[in-house]
Amino acid sequence: MVSPSRRLRHKIMRTSVRVPLIWLRHRGLDSDDVFLASYPRSGNTWTRFLLTEILSRESASFDNINQVIPEMGIHARARVRLPNGGRLIKTHEPYRKEYGRAIYLVRDFRDVVLSQYARERELGLYKTEFGEYLEAYLDGRMSGFGAWQDHLPAWLDSPLEPRGDLLVIRFEEMRKNPEGAISRIVGFLGLPVDENRVQAAIANNSVERMRAKENAAQKLPKSAGEEGRFVRKGAVAGWRERFTDEQLRLVDERAGKILLRAGYPLAFAAEESADLAAAERTAS
Repeated sequence: MVSPSRRLRHKIMRTSVRVPLIWLRHRGLDSDDVFLASYPRSGNTWTRFLLTEILSRESASFDNINQVIPEMGIHARARVRLPNGGRLIKTHEPYRKEYGRAIYLVRDFRDVVLSQYARERELGLYKTEFGEYLEAYLDGRMSGFGAWQDHLPAWLDSPLEPRGDLLVIRFEEMRKNPEGAISRIVGFLGLPVDENRVQAAIANNSVERMRAKENAAQKLPKSAGEEGRFVRKGAVAGWRERFTDEQLRLVDERAGKILLRAGYPLAFAAEESADLAAAERTAS
């Protein structure tokens, strides 16, 4: 379960107090740093584990990952440098002018919110029912990073994409073809793609092995229940079995435009949404 101090930090980071704290966390960045960005629960941790093993040639764990690909705010600890001399740093923040080059991981909103809800509820951070949580999540009130449907365009419409400094990777494509996705990321970072190292990293960070690493972690908050594990099933379209029709219509209404832009179908009017998705991609 979550300690009282962590619970307090969790609440603070959803208030205006976070603004100066985030500014402080972004001090000490270099122009050569590259950022591994995403909205929470979008595959960032799995990607960090894979890249940690490729960059450091060490087995990644929850206890050493911040030494190779640190979270924003503790980036001074990074002991591995990229070929350009910069560091690879994890961030969940919307795009900021300090970010000069980035990999952005995106996952279907409906799987994101289910994963976050299960984790936070099991850890005792929230006791609300899912319907209430979903509405607050769509409003951006459950995350200090704003609403998912605002976060994604903040990155896609940033100055990075036109100049070739933004690589967008979909979680679902990464699950289907992790070797291809990781190889694209490695190439984007300016590293030679070693197929053997990529394959070894993938094999050592399957869902089963990641869950074993979670069990062995010393500092990661643990959940007594299966639903609240940090490493869950990495489900793709698991939302289809969990949402009510009313909840799906709410998501279509509030986040549908961005879902389509990211290449995800709406829950209703599937044929129409496919046509709209194609139109959105053409327009962007």
